[in-house]
Amino acid sequence: MAEYYKEVRKLVGHRPLLLPGATVVIANADGEVLLQSRHDGTWGLPGGLMELGESFEETARREVYEETGLTLGELSLVDVFSGKAYYRKIANGDEFYAVTALFKTDQYSGSLKVDHGETRDLRFFDLDRLPQPIGQGYVEHLEVYRNGRRRTT
Repeated sequence: MAEYYKEVRKLVGHRPLLLPGATVVIANADGEVLLQSRHDGTWGLPGGLMELGESFEETARREVYEETGLTLGELSLVDVFSGKAYYRKIANGDEFYAVTALFKTDQYSGSLKVDHGETRDLRFFDLDRLPQPIGQGYVEHLEVYRNGRRRTT
């Protein structure tokens, strides 16, 4: 089955879409967080876009499993990121507004398995020694995770 947003994109061209998705901060016993090195050379949190019929939590679980091989235990919602600040226009001209639910967990099972279609590497990092560059948006997600809340503007 084709990814939902790709099917919609065929119908609307480059016009703006709302793209709901989820990311997850997965912490190990040492408090380090799991990041994935993507093919664009940036590091980020595992996660991705929602498919038809999914909840944000189901999206988080599916995407993490697909990208890392890990099965998640209890998830806690940290925050939801949406609004004008999350508008993007990418190089091919596609426009979208991201609506991203950020979850956290320290409960997971399985072994890390790199999905080479999306990922170059998976590693746990100390929050004070994060790799660079970190992809757009993930810096804010990690700051909110660390501080427990977003700054109000």
